[in-house]
Amino acid sequence: MSKKSSQPLGVELKSFVEPFRFDGSGQFHLKAHKTDEKDKLVKDKAEKILEANLKRLKDFQEKLYAQDRWSVLLILQGMDAAGKDSAIKAIFAGVNPQGCEVHSFKQPSANELDHDFMWRHVVALPQRGHIGIFNRSYYEECLVPRVHREILAREKLPAKLVTKNIWRERFEDISAFERYLSRNGTVILKFFLNISKEEQRKRFLDRLEDPSKNWKFSMADIAERALWHRYMAAYQDLVRHTSTALAPWYVVPADHKWFARVVIGSAIVSTLETLNLRFPRTDKASLQEFQQVREALEHEGKGATKKAAKVARGVAKGG
Repeated sequence: MSKKSSQPLGVELKSFVEPFRFDGSGQFHLKAHKTDEKDKLVKDKAEKILEANLKRLKDFQEKLYAQDRWSVLLILQGMDAAGKDSAIKAIFAGVNPQGCEVHSFKQPSANELDHDFMWRHVVALPQRGHIGIFNRSYYEECLVPRVHREILAREKLPAKLVTKNIWRERFEDISAFERYLSRNGTVILKFFLNISKEEQRKRFLDRLEDPSKNWKFSMADIAERALWHRYMAAYQDLVRHTSTALAPWYVVPADHKWFARVVIGSAIVSTLETLNLRFPRTDKASLQEFQQVREALEHEGKGATKKAAKVARGVAKGG
């Protein structure tokens, strides 16, 4: 991985991206996607790919920021302990924080419930030249209230709007919104970290054993495990109805954190490569201005050197 490949990243990293990408064409069945897939990859090689992707992402992000035309929205969804936080930390290590923002969306506040379900996410969208990462997102509003109908009742919707079609309508609204963003220069990549119930159990036990991770655990996590099948059904419906060519879903095998990071990082850099990102070119007038600035700075430096020499001579003479 240290040698620079002549192949486009989309080709070089295809086996880590395409099997997990769903753009709405064809059928989608969540059970057909293995949670423990690792594509015959060993961890040592995966670490080299991760390292190479870190360098690529850093380079692309600098150009994205300087070019100031595109913005990138990354959405990470998944059950508790699927590895969203650690994936963000690992994949974006070393990226300039000035051009990258992470937003973690928790339970809506009273103020947020007084607005439509998209409102708090819209105000957090990345500006041009920036990467925005949503750790959970507006997709939660097609998951949690669907599994817990009492939560939907707290959203203060007029009663006649809460019908059996509400989830299909939300899918339609989200897809229209993402199409609008895409048409205005926001590249959208969505990742569902597909973890097994057994792997989640192991990670919960690890959290209980590690004092530094105890804070992540609550009894509510156990209650949600009892609703696992309902959540999986909701995720399947969500991916089926909101996957498009402009905003595809990547169903990421998440039982092996290192492989999940390879998939997510590879999907990101492969997509960024297609944007033809580059540093802005300098026009002739600016080059002439730069030359004048250079001459002024060089002259200033020479003047300072002469002044310092004069002072030194004066000190020597006085001594």
